[in-house]
Amino acid sequence: MDIKVTLDERGFLPDRYAKYADRAHLHAGVPTCSFPFEVTDVPAGTASLALTIVDFDAIPVCGFPWVHWCACGIDGSLVEAGRLTVPEDASNRQALGMAQGRNSSASRLARSTDPLVIDRYNGPQPPDGTHDYTLTVYALDDEVRLAEGFWMNELLHAMRGHVLAQATVELPARA
Repeated sequence: MDIKVTLDERGFLPDRYAKYADRAHLHAGVPTCSFPFEVTDVPAGTASLALTIVDFDAIPVCGFPWVHWCACGIDGSLVEAGRLTVPEDASNRQALGMAQGRNSSASRLARSTDPLVIDRYNGPQPPDGTHDYTLTVYALDDEVRLAEGFWMNELLHAMRGHVLAQATVELPARA
């Protein structure tokens, strides 16, 4: 599998999906408009797909990898000729039939309770320099479904033994 994300002319995730998003792409001061991307070479027999976006560069800042988005239950029948297109703002639009999990804004450190911030895409906002955000897409042989608001560890446990293929891409975002 392969993931294609269009970066800006400087090689960063475009501002509208991250720290410098305009008001139209923010909710409660947080960038919540998810970026579009395409997954190719999805294997035959994929029943569903899942995704995670994690900022491992956050470890020196807050002490743990920051989860920005996790989702599952993307119907494998949406894959056409080995290709899945995830549209812009899929998170807020709850596109592709996905269930979305909690991101790290739900942690005791961030203390947010707004479901539009904690149970959706939470765009990059690196505080100390450019961070690389790790997007991983998983093709699964089963319809892994979890209730809205699951935690990423629950997703990882549910996927165990069901991953047909996975792809990862690093997405830099500017501070």
